[in-house]
Amino acid sequence: MSDDVRSSDGYKGRIGNLIRDARKHRGLTQHQLAELLATSQSAINRIEKGHQNLSLEMLARIGAALDSEIVALGAGPTHLRIQGPTTLSGSIEVKTSKNAGVALLCASLLNRGRTTLRKVARIEEVNRLLEVLGSLGVQTRWLNEDNDLEIIPPKTLRLDAIDEAAARRTRSVIMFLGPLLHRAETFDLPYAGGCNLGERTVEPHMSALRPFGLEVKATEGSYHAVVDRTVEPVRPIVLTERGDTVTENALMAAALHPGTTVIRNASSNYMVQDLCFYLQRLGVRVEGVGSTTLTVTGRTEIDVDIDYAPSEDPIEAMSLLAAGIVTGSTITIQRVPIEFLEIELATLEEMGFGYDRSEEYVARNGQTRLVDITTRPSALKAPLDKIHPMPFPGLNIDNLPFFAVIAAVATGQTLLHDWVYENRAIYLTELTKLGAQVKLLDPHRVMIEGPTHFSGTEIVCPPALRPAVVILLAMLASKGTSVLRSTYVIHRGYEDLAERLNELGANIETFRDI
Repeated sequence: MSDDVRSSDGYKGRIGNLIRDARKHRGLTQHQLAELLATSQSAINRIEKGHQNLSLEMLARIGAALDSEIVALGAGPTHLRIQGPTTLSGSIEVKTSKNAGVALLCASLLNRGRTTLRKVARIEEVNRLLEVLGSLGVQTRWLNEDNDLEIIPPKTLRLDAIDEAAARRTRSVIMFLGPLLHRAETFDLPYAGGCNLGERTVEPHMSALRPFGLEVKATEGSYHAVVDRTVEPVRPIVLTERGDTVTENALMAAALHPGTTVIRNASSNYMVQDLCFYLQRLGVRVEGVGSTTLTVTGRTEIDVDIDYAPSEDPIEAMSLLAAGIVTGSTITIQRVPIEFLEIELATLEEMGFGYDRSEEYVARNGQTRLVDITTRPSALKAPLDKIHPMPFPGLNIDNLPFFAVIAAVATGQTLLHDWVYENRAIYLTELTKLGAQVKLLDPHRVMIEGPTHFSGTEIVCPPALRPAVVILLAMLASKGTSVLRSTYVIHRGYEDLAERLNELGANIETFRDI
C-alpha cells in the first residue's frame, strides 16, 4: 500500500472519530444524524468508521448538524497555545450565571410585558435559545456592551413556526414545557436527545408537569404535548429527582396557575433561586426560596415590564479559584456568590488552602450574598475523606472536576467520586498526559496522587465542558508549551475565558490550523 493511501485512510479515520464523538456529545443516534443530513444510517456508519470519502459540502453540512467546530469548514477549529508555568496576578470579576440566564430566557415566556435582563452571559447556549424565541415571534435585542438583553413577546406565540434546527441545538428547550402549557392546548417541541436518553431525562419533568394537565409523548426527535385544562394540582407535587431544570419547569408551570402549588424535593441551587426571585418580581408569590419545599401562588396572567439582574456564576468562580490555586498565585476574584461555594471552600481549607475574603455584600438581584476572595500560595495536602458532590447546599456537581487538578498539586492521595455522571470521570485521566497521576477506578471514581510537576504537551479538548477547562488550568501550571485543540466546547460555557486569564498574566494564544 502506498504512503498516500495509508495516510488518506488514517485521515478519514480521524475525521470519522471526531464526527462520532461530536454526534454522541449532541445525544444523537446515527439514525437521527442521517435524518438531519437526508442520508442513510449506513452512510453515517461508514463515515464514522473512516470508510467513506467526504466532500467539502458534506463536511460543512455535518459541522452544521452537529453544531461542532471540529468538522466545520471555513476558518476551521480554534486551538489554544499556552506557555507555562504561569504566575497570575491582579483581580477579575465573576460573570453572571449562564444557567440562571438560560432559565430566565425560558421564564420570559410567562410574561406578556417587556423583560430586561442585565449582564446576561453571552454564550452559545443563550444564542441558540434566542434563535428559538425569535422563531416564536419574540423580539430580543442586546442593548449595550454590558450584555443587557431586552425581550418583548408577541401577542400570540407562533408555536407552529418554531426553528427546529435551533431547538435541536439546545438542551434547554425542555424548559419551554412549563411556560408553554398555559399558552396552547397542543404543541410540538423538537429536541436533540435520542429516544433512550430522552425517556430517561424527560420522565422527571413529566411527573412534575402532569398535575397541571400536561401529557407529553417523546417521539423520534420531538415532544408532542397535549394539555387538559380541567386538571390542576390537588396535592403537593413531589419531584422524583431534585433536578435543577425539573424544579424550574414546575415553578414556571405553577407561576401561571392561579391556585397555590406546593413543590417538594425541589432543588434550591443558584439558578433556581434566581428564577424564584424573578417570579417574585413578576408578582408571583414564592415562599421557601433556598429550601427543598417551595410554595407558589400563581397568577392567571402576568403582564409587567420588569428589569432583573441574575447573580454571579459559582462554577466560573470555582474555575478562577482553581486557576489561582494550581499556579500558586495571588489573585483577587470579585463578586463570588459565597453561599454556593461554602462547602468547596471548607474542603479547600481542610486541604491547607489559605485565602482572604472581604465582608459580604449583596448582588444586583438584591438577594444573593457576594464576597471578594484573594488566593494565597499554599502547600496543599490531600483531604482525609473522598470528595463527592451533593445537591445544594452540598458541593456542586459542576465544581467536582476542578478538584482533580487541585488534588494533583496536593501531597497525598485524593479520591474523587463523580456518582452523578456516567463516564465523565474518564476525561479527568487526560491530566496524566501532563504528568499527573490519575487512576480511573471505575466509571465514577478516580484516585489522584500528588504533588505533580506538570509539563506541557498537546491534548485534544474532551467533549465535556468542565474537564476541558480543568486541562486548560493544568496547562497554565505546566512547564513549557502546551496546545489544547478544538476548544469550541469551552466557548459554549465560558465567555472569553482565555482573554480574561491573559489579563491576569497568562500567556494563552488562540490560533487555527492553516
